[in-house]
Amino acid sequence: MSHLNDSSQGTASTAVLNEDERRELERLRHEVATLRAAPPPPTPPAPAPGRRIRWASLAAAVLIILGCVGVPVSVLAIWTHNQVANTDRFIATASPVIEDPAVQSSLSDRISAEVLAYIDVQQLANDAVDALAAQGLRPELVDRLHDLTGPLASSVASLVRSKVGELVASPQFTAAWNRALQATHQQVDAALSGDSSAISIKGDHVVLDLGPFIDAAKQHLVASGFTAAGKIPQVNPTVNLFAASTLVRAQTAYRTLDAMATWLPWITVLLLAAGIYLARRRRRAVLGIGLGVVAGMLVLAAALMIGRALLVGAVPQQGVAAAAATYDILVRFLRTALRTLAVLGLVVAVGAFLVGPSPTAVQVRTTLDRGIRGLRRGRVADMLRTGPVGPWVHAHIGLLRIAATGLAVLVFILSDRPTGLDVLLIALGLVIVLAVIEFLDQAPELPTSAGATT
Repeated sequence: MSHLNDSSQGTASTAVLNEDERRELERLRHEVATLRAAPPPPTPPAPAPGRRIRWASLAAAVLIILGCVGVPVSVLAIWTHNQVANTDRFIATASPVIEDPAVQSSLSDRISAEVLAYIDVQQLANDAVDALAAQGLRPELVDRLHDLTGPLASSVASLVRSKVGELVASPQFTAAWNRALQATHQQVDAALSGDSSAISIKGDHVVLDLGPFIDAAKQHLVASGFTAAGKIPQVNPTVNLFAASTLVRAQTAYRTLDAMATWLPWITVLLLAAGIYLARRRRRAVLGIGLGVVAGMLVLAAALMIGRALLVGAVPQQGVAAAAATYDILVRFLRTALRTLAVLGLVVAVGAFLVGPSPTAVQVRTTLDRGIRGLRRGRVADMLRTGPVGPWVHAHIGLLRIAATGLAVLVFILSDRPTGLDVLLIALGLVIVLAVIEFLDQAPELPTSAGATT
């Protein structure tokens, strides 16, 4: 009698279910029956002694820490190798320096000062007036002409500065700047390698020769009608670049970083991979690597800021703007790389967190799953269940997830100098693809059990 009551209650509860709910119930019953009929899983092997587990965890932590430390060092080594050892890349990096207004203004002022130092316009004008006086020019006219030599000198100085400014901003000067960069890069490479003393050292400073730029300014002034500039002799004034003692330290750092650029990145990847393999909780290891990469990039960014402050503080006040602009331009690719890796580390850390068992991660996953199920209900669910796409995706969902993740990684690797925005877009694309896979995942329609149909 109780059996009949139970049956009637089950029939009543089933009767209130709609078609989709009844099919979901049948699918769950089928899965439960399959799990009950499956053989019991093999007994897992006994855990290794506690000492071995602790040593493995300790080794994983050490490897991950070493790998995270190696990431910023690898970035700096690759940047140094590419910029110092590759002339074309160095020119592409340093060429925009001459286009910066602060650099153009500083360079124009220095070249103009050097030109005017060899052309005393007021003295030339006074000599011309004295020559006229010696030929019988009236004294009152001589005095008036002498009064005009000061304004004349100021006008000529303004003309020189204007013409030099036009020259510095011209494409011809940019081309000359690039040629000078090529020669300078070869000299710097030789000097840092210790194979040459092409960069001259005067006193306690390494200096840059301004002679070629003054020659270009002299030719431009003569072509503009200021023939007095042709009397400027061949001069080679210099600009202090940095202390000579810095060159010795730079040579040591360059040799070390240039040598590490070929093998340190691979060693870093192997250290991180080995750390994940030995870790007992690999998800946490991946989370720690992501956060470690972010921390390493923050340290490298702080080091760049300190280097910028030291550089700006070591130059005269009138050269602060130009020095800061030059530094920012030269390290812009390094900053782009550290931003990219910082965003990548953050994305990896967030991904590792969201697949974890924390209440926040579970809530996020549950919300996303409900949203996908809400889009998939009704006729869409029927079409996916009865068609070939849903069951096929359901049978290969693990492989599809791995393929989507691998494709995202491949896109990042093959990207030419990816930025942080590129990383975010790739991550967003991966999330969308995974959501589409979850949307298409639909178990095939199962036959209704005999007990439920009778």
